[in-house]
Amino acid sequence: MGILEILAGKNLIRKEEIPAIKRESTTANMTLEKALILKGVSPEDILAAKGEYLNIPTRNLQDKNIPFNLLEYIPEESALHYSFAPIGFKDGVLEVGIVDPDNIEARDALNFISSKINLPFKIFLISQGDFDKVLETYKGLSGEVTKALSELESELSVDEESVSLPSTGKTPAEQNATNTKIIEDAPVTKIVATILRYATEGNASDVHIEHMRDKIRVRFRVDGTLNTSLVLPIKVHSAVIARIKILSNMKLDEKRKPQDGRFSARIDGRKIDFRVSTFPAYYGEKIVMRILDQEKGVKKIDEMGLSPRNLALIKEAIGRPYGLILLTGPTGSGKTTTLYSMLNEVDREGSNVLSLEDPIEYNIEGMSQSQVKPEIGYTFANGLRTALRQDPDVIMVGEIRDKETAELAVQAALTGHLVLSTLHTNTAAGVIPRLMDMGIDPYLIAPTLILAIAQRLVTTLCPEGGKPEPVEGSIKMMLDKQFADLPEIYKKELPKMENVYTIERTQDCPNGTRGRAAVFEVFKMDRDIEKVILTHPSENDILKVLRDKGMLTMKEDAIIKAVNREIPIEEVNKL
Repeated sequence: MGILEILAGKNLIRKEEIPAIKRESTTANMTLEKALILKGVSPEDILAAKGEYLNIPTRNLQDKNIPFNLLEYIPEESALHYSFAPIGFKDGVLEVGIVDPDNIEARDALNFISSKINLPFKIFLISQGDFDKVLETYKGLSGEVTKALSELESELSVDEESVSLPSTGKTPAEQNATNTKIIEDAPVTKIVATILRYATEGNASDVHIEHMRDKIRVRFRVDGTLNTSLVLPIKVHSAVIARIKILSNMKLDEKRKPQDGRFSARIDGRKIDFRVSTFPAYYGEKIVMRILDQEKGVKKIDEMGLSPRNLALIKEAIGRPYGLILLTGPTGSGKTTTLYSMLNEVDREGSNVLSLEDPIEYNIEGMSQSQVKPEIGYTFANGLRTALRQDPDVIMVGEIRDKETAELAVQAALTGHLVLSTLHTNTAAGVIPRLMDMGIDPYLIAPTLILAIAQRLVTTLCPEGGKPEPVEGSIKMMLDKQFADLPEIYKKELPKMENVYTIERTQDCPNGTRGRAAVFEVFKMDRDIEKVILTHPSENDILKVLRDKGMLTMKEDAIIKAVNREIPIEEVNKL
């Protein structure tokens, strides 16, 4: 029984019409579906009949919007070529809508994609009309850019011709101004604006635009992971780079040296700052833009995900009149965010608060922030000397990079100032040996350092997300080993560890994770640690004393967050 017979059996067409419909669909060069629609059969009934004939479940997408993050499972090129697309996610299975289930190549492609993303799939029959709607969703970013690219064709050809002309009779400055005008007026502004808007709406932290010899790759970093969001033709590279340079007040003709700049834009009514950096690469300049959403602002210290014990230690240290507070961790671990949240707690009305930064990421009301410029001799060390002549109460130094800055920071802490800064070590205990390596005498570290914090960023579970995993077998062995050297008195303070949570993908949260949070280890200085410092200890010597006092490591902080359903247990293994 064919599709027409099934429709006739449901009284949607008459049996005697079947030969005429078959003839019309073959001789009039139209699809069977179109011939049936002309006879008054609805697309829904045709789809149901096809599903029954092929023994495949059907799905109607008429009133359903496919979330953009779901489409990331199947590339647009594959969807367009094979006429299939992701349409849902249920019980850990990717639901795929397909127009022609008999297409063997499409089935093979789906099996390949499934093995690549490590997800099983289930096929649903969808109409061509519904598939076309899904394609429109795919074309959100690329569609807008493609339209702008078509408008740009004539502009680029004009610009290329003008470059090859002999002499215009204008000075280089006048010619540069003319070229700038062409670039500003061109549709390239739409391309850049569209990229920035989609990056902001997608909660990206950075945008990377790079020349890859045969294409221009645009990538967004979301939750710490870079994903290719757009591919542009090579011919627009110079125009896009020039547009961003104009916005950032950079030199257009300087392509051999790196440049830094920044600009602001209003996107969907919000003021967004973009910090821009160029990098001379082999095929052409690469640009990276850091997105700083001023309206999200600086988080409060209570919202940073600190344990009650660590939060109390930090608040106590911020309230001290003098001393040195150091944060440590690799680049991109959220140190600056934590510093800003700590400065937010300081009384900026009754105290003189200064900061030396490279670069300034967020503006904090009531605080004097200064951008260091090493190229003109304005370094952290020179800036710190000047800051000490400004009658400061609290000084934030973006980073201690050398012996001179370290010595000045320690001296400032000794002479009655509260100094906050960052240092590059892997652990909180590593702060002390690092200061010694920089030439700071142990007898100066002991009275000045009041708090050390180490942190890393991990991805967080979606709200109410995560699949519970009982703490048994290898998981229990790992937890027992991790907490083995923690004194019993502190083990009693740990939460009950019955379950941890693993990543669970859902339709609303296809990755199973959303956003990032920090994990911390924090210790404060006391008499016992001071005594150990004076013996020129190793990092392990200091860690042993800290463990005896109940300090939890970053990995243990992550384990507790995995037990509390905040992060997946998979993140623990990355620390």
